[in-house]
Amino acid sequence: MHQEEINKTENEKGMPDGNTDENMSGTSHMNNELDESGELAKKDQEIADLRDKYLRLQAEFDNFRRRTAKEKLELMQTAGKDVIVSLLDILDDSERASKQMETATDLASVKDGSMMVFNKLKSSLLSKGLTEMDAMHQEFNPDLHDAITEIPAPTPDLAGKVLDVLQKGYYLNDKLIRHAKVVVGK
Repeated sequence: MHQEEINKTENEKGMPDGNTDENMSGTSHMNNELDESGELAKKDQEIADLRDKYLRLQAEFDNFRRRTAKEKLELMQTAGKDVIVSLLDILDDSERASKQMETATDLASVKDGSMMVFNKLKSSLLSKGLTEMDAMHQEFNPDLHDAITEIPAPTPDLAGKVLDVLQKGYYLNDKLIRHAKVVVGK
């Protein structure tokens, strides 16, 4: 008997024929299902890993946000500490000058003492980055100046310019912290 006849005979008896296409595709179909379920498990694991990374990153960001908010609050509470400490010496000098004024008879020494305290205050603030705005006879600029009133300019070239400074403007480290209150010529 030839091989075909043997296969035919076995098929008739209900035995599987390993050479037929039908059985081959059935086996590959099972392999496909195993491959797909393996890939599905792998994808599920990747999703779980990514979800875990996302949750950890979210928690880390929340911790960072809380920590920076706390640091910002602490910084705001102690931001002026060095300025206040530098002003304490001037406060002490002012108290001593005040006591001296009660018993002083020499007006010149009282003036000198007051000027000394004033100069110490001014130099302390300048060392912290404070600078005065030079506004007199400058063009009026609403970004830098607050016009309190307008008066007729004494000369035509002073029209639109600052004629008097009622309150000085200041910069702190080149950033405007107080506008100058001025009288403007019209």
